[in-house]
Amino acid sequence: MDFCSNDYLGFARSAKLRDAIDQELADRPTVLNGSTGSRLLAGNTDYAEKLEAEIAGVHGYEAGLIYNSGYDTNLGLFSSLPQKGDTIITDELVHASIIDGCRLSHAERFRFKHNDINSLEDKLQRAKGNIYIAIESIYSMDGDVAPLIAIAAIAEKYKAHLIVDEAHATGVFGYGLVHQLGLQGKVFAQVVTFGKALGCHGAIVLGSNLLRDYLINFSRSFIYTTAAPFHQLASVKMAYRLLQQNDMHARLLHHHINYFKANFTNKYYRLIPSDSSIQCIIMGSNDKAKALAGLLQSGGFDVRPILSPTVAAGSERVRICIHSYNTELEIAGLLAIINTFTA
Repeated sequence: MDFCSNDYLGFARSAKLRDAIDQELADRPTVLNGSTGSRLLAGNTDYAEKLEAEIAGVHGYEAGLIYNSGYDTNLGLFSSLPQKGDTIITDELVHASIIDGCRLSHAERFRFKHNDINSLEDKLQRAKGNIYIAIESIYSMDGDVAPLIAIAAIAEKYKAHLIVDEAHATGVFGYGLVHQLGLQGKVFAQVVTFGKALGCHGAIVLGSNLLRDYLINFSRSFIYTTAAPFHQLASVKMAYRLLQQNDMHARLLHHHINYFKANFTNKYYRLIPSDSSIQCIIMGSNDKAKALAGLLQSGGFDVRPILSPTVAAGSERVRICIHSYNTELEIAGLLAIINTFTA
């Protein structure tokens, strides 16, 4: 039983989505199997550009640029945008793709304490040049929410450019938390990935037309790679259509999240507060995390331990992903093992 994957809404296994993709392909029988080149050469299509504009409009932005993966997106964005003399300030728990992109830039980088506004302001007071703040709306290893309104306000105060990665929020919280809170006007760039709740592959940077034009010309992970094939683009388009049709999958998902949280009763181990699909139990050591994960796996539950040094020593955990297609019976069986674990 899947309590591990990022397929939060079940789109990756959706027969309805598969049928819609097949129909989109059947309606265009002359499309090529591959894109044949990079977007700047033979690989660009009117279909890709229209899809970018459509997704940008859905999220409330002027423009968007599709990349082949979420990793490519952050790598290309953060390596090309900040220049020598600029400053990037990241939450200490941002994804490795953001960190790697920052390392490839010539800008100075500061880290602020996780979700700590005072720590962020301290770094902003030391920043020089163009300032970029990089955060995630939902953090992948904790599942907790960034204080987006407060961070947007302080970014505005210091004239910093806010960049928000919505990988684990899109689909779970509508079109993402930036959209829910109406913060598009305060967010310089938003990253949306297609490989989690949308059940496909790839990602998009959302922002202004100027940002899109800049990335086309200077983002190396966009320029120097073969473009996504038509099937990938069609999958993303149909996933958005399915997301727009109704919120049944998301409502069912949040029912299951609330059921899990309400029935977690283990007195010895702490559950990190989270309203997202990602629910983490802090075990305190690699051995304990592996022990609980092993018991769950023996019971037929696909759950993985997250060990140090992937997370800080002492914060080793069992990471559980709740999905719309999990049943209450499955969640109850999962909790029966978790709640009685004392080792």
